[in-house]
Formats: sequence, structure tokens, C-alpha cells
Amino acid sequence: MTLAKAVSFINKRGLLLVFPQENRKDPASLWYEFFPRTKMRWEWDESGDNRVSDLWFLRERLSLSRKCVYAKWFRGRATLIALDVFPAMLRLANPGFPHVTGLSFVAREILDLLDEDSPLSTKQLKKMSGLQGRASETAYTRALKELWDRCLIVAYGEVDEGAFPSLAIGSTRVIFEDLWREAEDMSHEKAQEIIDSRLTESFAKYWKGLVKKWQSRHVEIPASSEDKIDDWWTSQS
Repeated sequence: MTLAKAVSFINKRGLLLVFPQENRKDPASLWYEFFPRTKMRWEWDESGDNRVSDLWFLRERLSLSRKCVYAKWFRGRATLIALDVFPAMLRLANPGFPHVTGLSFVAREILDLLDEDSPLSTKQLKKMSGLQGRASETAYTRALKELWDRCLIVAYGEVDEGAFPSLAIGSTRVIFEDLWREAEDMSHEKAQEIIDSRLTESFAKYWKGLVKKWQSRHVEIPASSEDKIDDWWTSQS
């Protein structure tokens, strides 16, 4: 179970969950790429499968490797995204890109903090945004989901904050500046071509659901041409 082999699986598939969803093989996961005939047992006692913990630690190495993107994207689950796919997702998830519009107040505030300083731990981010305590948990979780869905944040390592390490979160613009620029230079048509060819059925279905949600909340997202995208951005300004 090596980092190089994991990256080759991610590049081949386009997107992979780290661990399978309810031990199903669809959507595809890194676990089943390495162990196609073995159901995963999520147990950490002495009788547990060491391969689960090995993959857990490999997950962090992948997030720091810059050979893929690690995000809580698919249904909030740890998702590994190939470097050729992520800019297309970023481009299409943000009409008018590189301008970012349509975020809630809390999501915008968190993104602004991360644009200034990335990565930050959960504890740091909650403190800096004033979203500490149980009463703020729902607002914080919803805001992060907005940012994960639209590929505006990424996971980048972990921070030891007590009994269990905390995921370090960074602004995509800061952590993957090269992918951000690539998305800027990418046409809407090219991005759509990549999405259509690289997302397998389950991931594509989830993606279409997100697009439908964005369309219902804002004006219609342009389907193709650059001039329509410019018109859309102007209407949001």
C-alpha cells in the first residue's frame, strides 16, 4: 500500500472515496482498489485489520503530497480527486470564476479567513470565525459544506488538538494556486468535457444534484459560452 500506487489509482479513476460507503464498491474507493475482494472492518482493537489504520495514515500523506486533492466532497466523505479533474470541478462550481459569488455570510467569512492564512485547524478556524460552542456547530458545518461542495477549500494534513487529530483546512486559492490558475484559464466547455468523461456514474449523479441545487438558489447557471458566463457574473455583482 504505497503512495505512488494510490496516486495511480486516483489518476485512473478520477475520483475515489478513501473508505467505501457501507462496504459498497460503488462509488469506487481506494480501499477496494487496493483490496478488491475484502470488505472493510472498521475496528481499531487488537483484532482489527491493520490495513484500515494503514490506509488512514496513507490518507494524510496523500493530502500533503500535492499529487491529488483531498476534500470532504462526496456526501461529506473523504474524497481523493485527480489533479486533472479538480480544476474542471472548481471552474464549473463557480460561475464567473475566478470571482466567487453566492456564498452564505458565514461561508464567505470562513473563506476570507483561509485566503489570509492557510491551512488552519478546526479549533483555530472556529475561534477566528467566532463559531465556537455547540450553538454555532450547525452554522459552521453548513458553511464548510458550501465550501467543500464548490471546491473552494481542501484538506491539507492534520493538527494534533487532543485525543483525535483535527483536519487542517486550507483555501484552494492558497494551497493549490497552480490548480486555481489552471481553472482560470479553462473554458467552460473544456471543463464540462472533463467532467463528462472523468466522473463515474455515482459521482456524476451527485455532481448533477449539486448543480441543480445551485441553479435553484441563484439565476440559471450558463450552459456553455463565455459571454453568457460574463453576463451571469455581471448580474450577480
